[in-house]
Amino acid sequence: MKPRTLAIAGVIAITAGVGGLVGFQKFKIYLPGIIGRLKHPIGANRPVSWAQGPSVAATPAAGRPPNIILIVADDLGINDTTATGNGVAGKVSTPNIDSIARTGVRFANGYSANATCSPSRAAMMTGRYPTRFGFEFTAVPKSFAREVSHMASGPVKPVFYQDRVKDMPPVEAMGVPAQEITVAEALRARGYRTLHIGKWHLGESPAMQPTGQGFDESLAILGGAGMFLKPDDPGVVNSKQDFDPIDRYLWPNLPYSVRWNGSEPFEPKGYVTDYFGDEGVKAIRANANRPFFLYMAFNAPHTPLQATRADYDALAEIPDHTTRVYGAMVRALDRNVGKLLAELQARGLDENTIVIFTSDNGGANYIGLPDINKPFRGWKATFFEGGINVPFLIKWPARLAAGQVAPARAMHIDIFATAAAAAGAPVSPKVDGVDLVALSQGQGAERPLFFRSGHYRTVIAGNWKLQHSERPKAAWLFNLAVDPTEQTNLATREPAKLAELTALLDGQDRRAGKPLWPALVEAPFFIDQPLGKGRKQTGDYVMWAN
Repeated sequence: MKPRTLAIAGVIAITAGVGGLVGFQKFKIYLPGIIGRLKHPIGANRPVSWAQGPSVAATPAAGRPPNIILIVADDLGINDTTATGNGVAGKVSTPNIDSIARTGVRFANGYSANATCSPSRAAMMTGRYPTRFGFEFTAVPKSFAREVSHMASGPVKPVFYQDRVKDMPPVEAMGVPAQEITVAEALRARGYRTLHIGKWHLGESPAMQPTGQGFDESLAILGGAGMFLKPDDPGVVNSKQDFDPIDRYLWPNLPYSVRWNGSEPFEPKGYVTDYFGDEGVKAIRANANRPFFLYMAFNAPHTPLQATRADYDALAEIPDHTTRVYGAMVRALDRNVGKLLAELQARGLDENTIVIFTSDNGGANYIGLPDINKPFRGWKATFFEGGINVPFLIKWPARLAAGQVAPARAMHIDIFATAAAAAGAPVSPKVDGVDLVALSQGQGAERPLFFRSGHYRTVIAGNWKLQHSERPKAAWLFNLAVDPTEQTNLATREPAKLAELTALLDGQDRRAGKPLWPALVEAPFFIDQPLGKGRKQTGDYVMWAN
């Protein structure tokens, strides 16, 4: 038996011996993190060296294909930026993120491809509805699904499908299939240097890591989340959400680590959001004289909620501790978006660089803050607007006039087609998205947008939106032209429209692939209340399948 396997077996045996079954039940939540660290020990920080491009550009920046930077926030609500809302608590402005809208285009209705992390990111990378190739559910370890379902409390209990466990692959193998063409692969074929920084969450096996999917270089958090600093760091301020089973699982198990081009994990340098921003600047600097694609996937402001002491202290006017920590995380996110934009300016690259900013889905109910998705109802893990209507900004000064607000509905599936069109790369007929540049200029017919997670399906067609759930059995039909915040359900009053949109959903289902792995859990998400101590979960809810 290998030494690490022996160590893991020893931990389990010792745990079982201390307090027997009761002791093991209390301690077992720590096991995934312990086992993970034994399998992949975390090394000390080491410097990252981005491969240097030409010292002199063969062609001036204006004459080259445009650089492309895709900036993705994690669980950022529509109300969290001052470009699309009021900012956190009305106290945290986001001037750097706002500048992308001010110097480019804000889509009045930008949509994620799903209401959770992995499927949305799969859509960004492939330009396809993730259900087309079976990427229907977020990639999570079996231990996470089991423990979160067992720890949950409330009026509606989660359901854990034990019989499906046998069909679950290891989390390392849950990712985008190799036969799917990623935007990185398409751009690299056109001579682009392809760079990834931040969250991946699209597979951890070597073939599914960024460097196996078209990226030349990658500084990655491969899984779904990571610590921003060690919880006991003197410079960190933590906010633990003890009422949330997801949060209770994350704190003992998440590592403070990154990987460089598939290496063994090592500690980042300082606060992760700042670290990623600094490395993004270095990546731009190294590639200033050749076309590059940078996928900048910040993990902020996803839980665990951790801020730097400096950012927290700068928001002393916010009295609530959790809101202040969350606002400080958004402040750090904006600061580091600013670093990237400033570097483009300094290198003379701003005019011919496409910058896209979005979030993978809406703000999460499990941080307990009520206003992050205002004015919309719903949260991450629901297809109400709060879960899928996200900041969606694009600028390309060489091609797009500043200060536009585009009424067309944009979606994550459009990022691939946008990058390919700008780079002159071919686009397969299998790609579902359209060019955002053309869309922002009013070109292209209105198209339906589809969302699905198991039994829960949604379509937006024209001004109408239908959400259909099997558990609980419900249909929500809204006319978004007069009711953009989904207050008045017209399902019983508009039977013809209900039938028309149901037929669209059925047609999309026929075009979908078999899920690559099953949903182990269905958990309740109440539409009109976040989680929180003492809050009674009442009213409409969906059972989110994952």
